[in-house]
Amino acid sequence: MSLTERQLPVHATMNQFSVRDGELVVGGERLSLLAARVGQTPFYAYDRSLLRDRVAALRDLLPKSVKLHYAMKANPMPAVVGLMAGLVDGIDVASAGELKVALDAGANPLEVSFAGPGKRDVELRQAVASRVLINLESFREVVALEAICSELGLPARVAVRVNPDFELKGSGMKMGGGPKQFGVDVEQIPELLASIGRAGLAFEGFHLFAGSQNLRSEAICEAQQKSYELALRLAQHAPAPVRFLNLGGGFGIPYFPGERRLDLAPIGDNLARLAQRAHAELPDASFVIELGRYLVGEAGVYVARIVDRKVSRGQMYLVADGGLHHHLSASGNFGQVVRKNYPVTIGNKADSQEKETSSVVGPLCTPLDLLADRMNLPVAQVGDLVVVFQSGAYGASASPQGFLGHPVCVEVLV
Repeated sequence: MSLTERQLPVHATMNQFSVRDGELVVGGERLSLLAARVGQTPFYAYDRSLLRDRVAALRDLLPKSVKLHYAMKANPMPAVVGLMAGLVDGIDVASAGELKVALDAGANPLEVSFAGPGKRDVELRQAVASRVLINLESFREVVALEAICSELGLPARVAVRVNPDFELKGSGMKMGGGPKQFGVDVEQIPELLASIGRAGLAFEGFHLFAGSQNLRSEAICEAQQKSYELALRLAQHAPAPVRFLNLGGGFGIPYFPGERRLDLAPIGDNLARLAQRAHAELPDASFVIELGRYLVGEAGVYVARIVDRKVSRGQMYLVADGGLHHHLSASGNFGQVVRKNYPVTIGNKADSQEKETSSVVGPLCTPLDLLADRMNLPVAQVGDLVVVFQSGAYGASASPQGFLGHPVCVEVLV
């Protein structure tokens, strides 16, 4: 017996956005009016009230002693970074370019950390001069920083990014465990800590980031517990007391059919227990949770306009003026083995009961330019607005906007 539509997995409800007069509402504005205000399609829109609400919800669940950092690689739009800098405790950057945006946005340099496996000497020099915390990822960086400190007459604030001997189970992207380009293997950390002491660098703590995009709270709790135990062991070799312990993030959001939103309550309880232990075992340390996607992903939409409607051998295609070049992840990242649809709707017909099975494609000359593959969508016509939800993270800046020479998209914070 074949599965019925009712039995098939469905997307999580995108109820973070309301509907007014049949249209999706973003930033308090009906979508068609927002598109008129922006002046063009395609565009990304980020809802500032949803960003504030997400941070506030986390504050309510996390222990007061845990600091919340925004990993701005998820969305480096300057207006978004400026808003987040006023909401969170710190910003995590991954390049000198991001460092400039964070400092321009008013982030406190003492609460900015700089990670990345290939930091150039000029970037290390900028980081020292800016007095931000540098997450060391190799022995070479220690040697380079010793020379830079001598040149500038300034200390280098450092933490050690650890490649642990475990991974975050069930994560969409594994960042630790096994051979990795990130951090330093845990078995080499005692030697690295000794070299930090000899170089006279200002050691502050550890950064452990096992993975990202995880929807299982029990897996995140297990990784946090293991990370804490590992940091406790490594602290015995440290040249100074641990003041900074970044337990990473890994908090996921639902993108695909069958996925459910992450249950934060067990994570908050687990962190409270670890924080209580740390008060006795690592009394100088502050816990940091580093989140990007979870903070901004659900607050953003990608909007494109239908420019053609056509049928090919019985299949309906809605051709939009945007696609893979603006939203690589929604298209399937240049060809996933098994492509899955992001949640998509026709934003100016959001509550329409008249539906049809259609595929939304972009304007590029490649079959990979696909935003929705045979989805049950409101019947759309030329001029209607396609909306891709869950688009606040890894969108415009993570897409090949120069591909095939089409215009770049606009981003707005509303």
